Amino acid sequence: MATFKEFRNNIKPNWCPGCGDFSVQAAIQRAAANIGLEPENLAVVSGIGCSGRISGYINAYGFHGIHGRSLPIAQGLKMANRELTVIASGGDGDGFAIGMGHTVHAIRRNMNITYIVMDNQIYGLTKGQTSPRSAEGFKTKSTPQGSIESTLAPLEIALSAGATFVAQSFSSNLKQLTSLIEQGLQHEGFSMINVFSPCVTFNKINTYDWFKENIIDLEEVPGYDPSNRIQAMTKLMETGGMITGLIYQDKQKRSYENMVAGFKEEGLAKQQLELTQEQFDKLVAEFR
Repeated sequence: MATFKEFRNNIKPNWCPGCGDFSVQAAIQRAAANIGLEPENLAVVSGIGCSGRISGYINAYGFHGIHGRSLPIAQGLKMANRELTVIASGGDGDGFAIGMGHTVHAIRRNMNITYIVMDNQIYGLTKGQTSPRSAEGFKTKSTPQGSIESTLAPLEIALSAGATFVAQSFSSNLKQLTSLIEQGLQHEGFSMINVFSPCVTFNKINTYDWFKENIIDLEEVPGYDPSNRIQAMTKLMETGGMITGLIYQDKQKRSYENMVAGFKEEGLAKQQLELTQEQFDKLVAEFR
């Protein structure tokens, strides 16, 4: 069985020292090893941004896609080879701006993949502009007078779209983050995990200390039930989304690929398709 170290490769991450994404990478590697995966069982698909580099830093199948498009690629990969454990990843700009349409439809589709968003509430790779997750009044190069837009609430949107697994963690809490990723990978359906991952270079507001002072761990909330969707939505709204832990999980709804009519148990990559010349010619003729 593979160990944590076997999910490492020889490529050194070029994130800024102190970036929260280092912990996300470590948590993915630990979670994969803890649930018994081998490197050849795992595929990591990423988008564009600082977080988009993560697919190249893990010893597994990796695909560095285009901006906001990690989810379409990850879903296609899962449909082609359902034996793979598929992780899609990206930042808040990648997933909640240009990629938001894909995010919503991937959630409602409930395909069996895990989506990990590194949420630093700013555009880091392009040197510090306001993102959909930046707070009102947030000042950056793109909003020098302060943002006049309201902050996007991605987890409330996820619940509204029918998400079956919603979790949130903080990159400095490696133990909790690893556990949530393990649960997400083992969940049958779409798992959305938002991670507060501070940008130490460009975001001087939402710092490690700021998060430590403002987040609420759901394990400390008496009587919280992650199977209660209404309670999950209420708690998100009450706290402005500043909660960590397993927020909601529906273990009953079947995943997309298990509901496709006529879909075989083995992935498309494993199926042996034999066509006669007549059948092949007929298929080609349909596209003329």
